[in-house]
Amino acid sequence: MQSLSALTVDNATAALEHGLAAIRAGQTVFDLGNVVSVDSAAVSVMLAWQRAAADAGIRLELQNLPDPLRSLTKLYGVCSLVSPALADSPADLHHH
Repeated sequence: MQSLSALTVDNATAALEHGLAAIRAGQTVFDLGNVVSVDSAAVSVMLAWQRAAADAGIRLELQNLPDPLRSLTKLYGVCSLVSPALADSPADLHHH
């Protein structure tokens, strides 16, 4: 997934397929550090990857999410679904 530079409506289907293929191949860590362009489709794609991984009985780790992607997961309230490591600690919850 290192080559992925965008997660948007325009490439969501391709990114989804790419991710699903990687999961089927046994990959458990996706590095999203090169993603510079995101929109709401990114959240759907990441959730679909996590569902596929769960169905396959593996724990998928999404690493190096860029700030715009982190902001989207917070906006949709899906931090913990997308990546447990991103979930706000309980101390942060009262700031929302």
